[in-house]
Amino acid sequence: MTYIAKPKLHHPTLPKNALGYTRRDYEGKISTLCAGCGHDSISAAIIQACWELDIEPHRLAKLSGIGCSSKTPDYFLGNSHGFNSVHGRMPSVATGANLANRALIYLGVSGDGDSASIGLGQFVHLMRRGVNMTYIVENNGVYGLTKGQFSATADAGSKSKRGAVNADAPIDLVSLALQMGATFVARGFSGDKAQLVPLIKGALHHRGAAFIDVISPCVAFNNHPGSTKSYDYVREHNDAVNRLDFIPKRDAIVADYAPGEVIEITQHDGSLLRLRKLAEGHDPGDRLAALSHIHSHQARGEIVTGLLYVDPTADDLHEHLKTVASPLAALTEAELCPGVRTLAAINASLR
Repeated sequence: MTYIAKPKLHHPTLPKNALGYTRRDYEGKISTLCAGCGHDSISAAIIQACWELDIEPHRLAKLSGIGCSSKTPDYFLGNSHGFNSVHGRMPSVATGANLANRALIYLGVSGDGDSASIGLGQFVHLMRRGVNMTYIVENNGVYGLTKGQFSATADAGSKSKRGAVNADAPIDLVSLALQMGATFVARGFSGDKAQLVPLIKGALHHRGAAFIDVISPCVAFNNHPGSTKSYDYVREHNDAVNRLDFIPKRDAIVADYAPGEVIEITQHDGSLLRLRKLAEGHDPGDRLAALSHIHSHQARGEIVTGLLYVDPTADDLHEHLKTVASPLAALTEAELCPGVRTLAAINASLR
């Protein structure tokens, strides 16, 4: 197998962000996925979002499980922290890492097999606990590494490349995330970078469990007539509830927008998430309305994309557990083991 390395030299005129980094500085290794795979488009959107947000690469920790999607963290932010866990166990690793070091920005990348099948129990507990991280599922409806069997998110009635029809009801991870208490819930399409990049930027700035389900067609096994997760099908059945522009508070960005109502949501850290509503009556602050909107459009065979729900006042697992402000990984032995007298005082307070 021939290994192809990216050139380390960058053109001197490449645009730089506030940190002095070019977009190339946020890239990783060359992808080994199939040409045209939607997962590569998601990696490109993550790179663009982190570059535009001026995130220092060493402040981000990327985690994954097993599958085509879980290979993708190798293709972006090569200078960040990374951990590739076992199948379906990325949420527990992310939870432990977040509790140990809350100073890092956590980004989990998973797939529909990794999160909706073997990892489903881990997924729901991460959502309900409010772990402060961005959780992206690259959803193609098939097991790409094992030759295209239906995954748990495949729609009933959809056809495989060889003509088999799926008879099982799908698991909708967006609805599940809403029901389990996630405080930022969105769906995107790998072929719509203009929508996906702002969604990722908003999720990275959100405090709490932020979930993005990204429909990502598998060009090898699920991009044919009869598939409900192909490029053509998603483009024809996409119903975008809003178009987004993420505006960090420290920057003044002027943009030209089409006529329509604009809603500004102040995030917990003071940054702004600006929404331009295209779907009449959709309120991204109403969890029940988001569930109803998703289900009503599913019944018509439509895929709802955009920011479906956000709670800008949400807290996270550290608030729930009342942990100290300093990262646990940075505490000294004296702080972790204060002595017999302190332990006796704590025990006495509990009697």
